[in-house]
Amino acid sequence: MADFNWKDYSLETQAIRAGHNRTHEDEHSMPIFATSSYVFKSAEEAALRFTGKQAGNIYSRFTNPTVDAFQKRLALMEKGERCLAFSSGMAAIMAVGMGLLKSGDHVVSSRSVFGNTVLLFQNYFAKFGVEADFVKLTEPSEWEAAIKPNTRFLFLETPSNPLIEIADIQLIADIAHKHGCLLVVDNVFCTPVLQKPLELGADIIVHSATKYIDGQGRCVGGAVIASDEIIENNIYPYLRTGGATMSPFNAWVFLSGLETLAVRMKAHCDSAFELAKWLELQPAIAKMHYPGLKSHAQHKLAKQQQSHYGGVVSFELKGGKEAAWKLIDATKMLSITANLGDVKSTITHPSTTTHGRLPPEVRAEVGIKDSLVRISVGLENGDDIKKDLLNGL
Repeated sequence: MADFNWKDYSLETQAIRAGHNRTHEDEHSMPIFATSSYVFKSAEEAALRFTGKQAGNIYSRFTNPTVDAFQKRLALMEKGERCLAFSSGMAAIMAVGMGLLKSGDHVVSSRSVFGNTVLLFQNYFAKFGVEADFVKLTEPSEWEAAIKPNTRFLFLETPSNPLIEIADIQLIADIAHKHGCLLVVDNVFCTPVLQKPLELGADIIVHSATKYIDGQGRCVGGAVIASDEIIENNIYPYLRTGGATMSPFNAWVFLSGLETLAVRMKAHCDSAFELAKWLELQPAIAKMHYPGLKSHAQHKLAKQQQSHYGGVVSFELKGGKEAAWKLIDATKMLSITANLGDVKSTITHPSTTTHGRLPPEVRAEVGIKDSLVRISVGLENGDDIKKDLLNGL
C-alpha cells in the first residue's frame, strides 16, 4: 500500500485506499491508534525526532498515524501537496489566521461567510491588530478595491452559506496574486468531489469535516490543505504549539466518511436539484436560492466551476419570519438543526441560528432575511421530503 503512487488513481479510489499503510498485523481496515505518545529505540532517536532530523511519530498532539492517514487521503482528493487536520472547521480557519497573520496585517473576506467566521475576524483577530474588510462575494471590483499594501490573504466560501452564491475562484485568485496575496477558499459545501479550488488558482482550502466528509453527524473536525511550504512554515508550527488537534477516533470516522463521499455527494445533489425545482413551483415561495436553477444569478458559473450544484437549498417565504417558523415547526421528518451535510435532511432558520449573532444591519447587508429557510437535503426518499414540507407550505 505504501509503495503505490495514489496520484495516478481516481478520486473515488483515493477516497477508499489512500493513506493507509498496513501494520505488521496486516489489517484490512484502518486501525485507530489510540495513543498519546510513542516509544523511541534510543535517546539519540528521540533527540532526532524532536529536532525534526528524523521523520516519525513524536506526540499525538501533532503526529498520529490515524490522523496522518486522513490528512494524506484528503490532500490527494483535493489535489493538494499537504493537509493538516484540526479539532473543528473553525479551528482550521483559526490556524490559517494564526499561522499567516501578524499585528498590522489586513484580510479581505466575503460578507457571505459563516457567521462565526465573521466574528473571528472582527472580534478576535482585531484584538491583535489585524484589520478585516468585508466585500460582496460576487463583485470582483469590490475585492480589488479592498486590497491594501498590508493585505495578507483573501477569504471566501463558495457556494456561500446560506444564500448559495457562487464566487469565480479563478478570477478572485488572479486578483489576489496580482497584489501578492493568498486566496483561502472554504470548500465545505462542495467537497473535492464537486470542486477543486487549488486547480482553479486558490492557495489554501479549509474544511469543516463535520459536514459532508463525515456525512452522518457523528464527529467534529476540520482541515487545511495547501502547499508543503505554506503548511510546514506557517500552519504546522501553530498546530504543534497551539494544540487544536483532531482526535484519532474522529480521524478514523472521517476516513470512513471519505470512502462513501463520492456516492453520497451525487445522491445529495440529485435530490437537492429535484427539490429545488419543485419548491420553485410552490405558491408560498417568494425566492429560490439554488445554483442548479436557471433563475440563479451564477447558474452558468456554477455549471462551469462545479461538477454538480450541491446538496443545500435555501429559499425565502412569503410571510416573513412567521411563515418561515411555521414551515419549520410543521415538519415531522426533517431535523430542526443548524448542521448540514448529513444523510438526514436538516432544516434551519439562518437569521436566528447560524447567523443569529450578527447584528441585524449586517444580516440585511448580506441578504439574510427573516423569511429565509435553509435545507440540507439528505438521502431520504425525495417524495417523502416534499411531503414533509407540504405540512407547512
